[in-house]
Amino acid sequence: MRGVAKDMEDVFDKRIAPILEKAMGEISDWPYFRALTPNGPGEVIVDGRPSVMAGCNDYLGLSCDPRVTEAAAEAVRRYGASCSGSRSLNGTMALHEELEHRIAVFLERPAALVTTTGFQANLMLTALLERGDTVFSDMSNHASLVDAVRLSPAARRRYRHRDLDHLERLLSAAGPDTAKLIVTDGLFSMEGDVCPLPGLGTLAGRYGARLIVDGAHDIGLLGEHGRGVAEHFGLMDAVDLQTGTLSKCFGSLGGFVAGPEHLVRFLRYTARPFVFTAAMSPASAAAALAALTVIETEPDRRQRVFNHAERLHNGLRALGYTTSPSVTPVVPVHIGDELLCLRTWQELLDHGVYTNAVIPPGVPSHRSLIRVTAQATHTDEQITRILDAFAAVGRQLGLVPRGAPEDYEPVDLVRPRRHAAAPLPAENP
Repeated sequence: MRGVAKDMEDVFDKRIAPILEKAMGEISDWPYFRALTPNGPGEVIVDGRPSVMAGCNDYLGLSCDPRVTEAAAEAVRRYGASCSGSRSLNGTMALHEELEHRIAVFLERPAALVTTTGFQANLMLTALLERGDTVFSDMSNHASLVDAVRLSPAARRRYRHRDLDHLERLLSAAGPDTAKLIVTDGLFSMEGDVCPLPGLGTLAGRYGARLIVDGAHDIGLLGEHGRGVAEHFGLMDAVDLQTGTLSKCFGSLGGFVAGPEHLVRFLRYTARPFVFTAAMSPASAAAALAALTVIETEPDRRQRVFNHAERLHNGLRALGYTTSPSVTPVVPVHIGDELLCLRTWQELLDHGVYTNAVIPPGVPSHRSLIRVTAQATHTDEQITRILDAFAAVGRQLGLVPRGAPEDYEPVDLVRPRRHAAAPLPAENP
């Protein structure tokens, strides 16, 4: 490769975050970019060793469900491996149109548009924002929303995580003459807490703002039918535009936006991240269609996820760990120090449990955590193995006391319920 003179700036002269460089020199078993092989429900092979998968967003366990995998295989046999073009030219297939119709009906929206990835679905928001507009974004939003906001020409305002008072001050200061947009995750993927949708809806109405919710981690889980936080709160009409992904509960790959027909049509023709990229593969579309059928017809899967997550929360707290006041199947185990978090991950893997080590920039400095997730396909025995591993590693690294704590605050997760509005337990803002 051609060199650059030493006295000149080099655009290729880049380094990763210092904490990662330091950790790479001290941690022998690196937790990122590991090659994993599925090994049956709730289990993977890592470096030839079977491990319980406790760090996956396949909450309903559909990515390896035979109905989903066979639908994907049949789509490849019938349509090929790729659409080989954009949706606007040669990449649209009947599978895409059927999936868009099914998603719109499922989410009770007039129209939907499917995208190649969930990240791309949120980047489409750049088509909605113009110079002179103001967008308000939760500080803990997913990177795809963060990048969409940064790439837009609108004025940007970040409000403290779930802090409605702060958001209202920012809305009030923006003035009545600017078009306003509030964007938020529905379920925040690291801490497992949910957006304060009732308050967001109230503020949006009071200040004439539009509200967009990214349902990547809550659609398929929350609400009587799995329609996400909007259904759980009984506030389907409070959300003006719904985005989401097909790689979590749907066990496939792709994203979507769902909302008013005129707005979806506008995005179809003007959103550059959608117009100028290849269409979702036939296999992904067919897999998502099959998964949606399971989501609609097997509500017990959601109940199993919550049962497992509640047991994990309470089992970990009984050992002396601190878990966030999550009300969802995401169980964040707080460690604090970055290197200690990585060592915890390494020891858990040695004990046959694969988790997620989350360190900066994924979380603020000195707030590193082990992210544990429950799956519908976990067995009771696998949940026991997870807790046993945390017990052994916690004592080994001094994370928990040798004896059980005198008391702990139990977690009672909110299950999907059969009425319009089920208030979530109070959470710390």
